[in-house]
Amino acid sequence: MVLLRRSLPSATRVISRRLNQRQFWTNTPAAELDKKLPLAGVKVLDLTRVLAGPYCTQILGDLGAEVIKIEHPTRGDDTRAWGPPYAPYLEGKEGTGSGESAYYLSVNRNKKSLALSFKHEKGQEIIRELAKRADVFVENYLPGTLKKYGLDFETLRKANEKLVYASITGYGQTGPYSDRAGYDVMVEAEMGLMHITGSRDGPPVKVGCAVTDLTTGLYTANSVMAALLGRARTGEGQYLDVCLSDCQVATLSNMAQSVLVSGQRDGGRWGTSHPSVVPYRSFRTLDGDILFGGGTDRLFKILCVGLGKAEWGDDPRFSANAERVANRVVLEKGIEDITATKSTSDWEATFEGSGLPYARVNDLMDTLNHKHVRARNMVKSVDHPSCGPIEMINPPVKYSYSTPGIRSPPPTLGQHTDTVLRDVLGVSEEEIEDLRNDGVLG
Repeated sequence: MVLLRRSLPSATRVISRRLNQRQFWTNTPAAELDKKLPLAGVKVLDLTRVLAGPYCTQILGDLGAEVIKIEHPTRGDDTRAWGPPYAPYLEGKEGTGSGESAYYLSVNRNKKSLALSFKHEKGQEIIRELAKRADVFVENYLPGTLKKYGLDFETLRKANEKLVYASITGYGQTGPYSDRAGYDVMVEAEMGLMHITGSRDGPPVKVGCAVTDLTTGLYTANSVMAALLGRARTGEGQYLDVCLSDCQVATLSNMAQSVLVSGQRDGGRWGTSHPSVVPYRSFRTLDGDILFGGGTDRLFKILCVGLGKAEWGDDPRFSANAERVANRVVLEKGIEDITATKSTSDWEATFEGSGLPYARVNDLMDTLNHKHVRARNMVKSVDHPSCGPIEMINPPVKYSYSTPGIRSPPPTLGQHTDTVLRDVLGVSEEEIEDLRNDGVLG
C-alpha cells in the first residue's frame, strides 16, 4: 500500500500479520459468518450523504453488511447540521453543536464513521486501499466528480474486479439533465409526482416525507443485492447508474400506465380520493378525520348501513361504482355531513368487525405510539454513546430465522477513524497522528 510511502514496508507487514486476527472487514470463512444476518461478511464503502444514499447503505447494514461511512473531517454528513430537533449530548460526553440531528440519526445506524478528506491525496489513497477490500462502493456525487480523485468505477475496478459500484444522482449519468443537481422536491416536481399530489382544487404539493429519495435508496439497495447475486455466478462486479428521476418515474406505476394507455393527460390532484373508486377517501369527523374504502358495491352497502343510510345502497345514483364516480360530489358531501356529527372513535366502533376497510388519520406521534406499531416492534430503544437511550425506527421485514436489525447506533463523526485505519489497513498510531496533523483526518 502507498498510504505513507516512507512507511510502506512496516505497514505491509502489519497488515499481513493481522489478517487472521481481525473480525472487521476481513474475508471471514463462511462457517464463521452469522447465519442470521443475510449480508454478513459483505463489506460496503459508503461515500454518500443526505438521504437516498445513506438510506440504501443503512438497509445493507441492517441486513448484516459491514458499512464504513466516509465523512468530511470537520462537518461530516450534511444532515448532521439539519435540525432541530437534535438528540442532546449527555453531560460530560464529547460532541459539537446542539447534539445529534434527528435527520442524521434516521438513516445512519449500523455504520462506522471514518472522518477523512478525499480532496487530500493521502485521503484518496486510503479510500482506494479500502475499495480493494470492499464488495460494494456507494456514492452520490455529480457525474464525473470522483473521477478527478481516482475514485471512479473504472479506476477502482482495476484493483478489484469484483467491486459492485453504485452511483446515485438526481438525473443519471447520461441524458440532457445529467449535470443537474437533483434534490427530492425538484424531482417530485419535474417527474410528475407533485402534479398529482394535493387537494382537488388546491396547488401541487410535495409528499410529506422525501419519498423520491427513499424509493431511490430502496431501488439502489435492491440493485446492489442483485449485483452481488450476479457476481456469485460470474465472478465480476458491475456499475449501477441509479437516479432519483428514473426511480420517480418508475414509482408513478398505475398512474403513469393510465396515461400511456389512454393517451390523455392525467386527471390532476385528488387529495385522499381515488380517481376511479368512490367512496375512497378521508372524511371529517367531530374531532379529526377517518378514511373509508368502499371499493366494491358490497363494501359500499356496509358503509351505508353504518352511516344509517341503507337506502343509498339501492339508489340508482350510487348502486354501482361507475354511478358513484359520476355522482361523486353529491355522495361524498352526504357522507361527510354524517361523519362530522360523531367522533373518530365512535365511527371506529361502528365499523369494527364489519369488513369495511377504514382508518383514522393519525399524526406521527399517534403513529409511533400506536398499539399495532409497538406490537410489531417497529420502535426500538438504542443506547447511543453520546446521547444515551434514543428510540429509533426498526427495520420492517420479519424473517423466519434471519434477524436483521439495529446492531449499533448511528456513529458520531469520526468515531471509528482510528479503528478502521488501524484494524483494516494496519496503519500505526504514529501514522494516524501524522495524517490528522496534515488535515487528512478529522
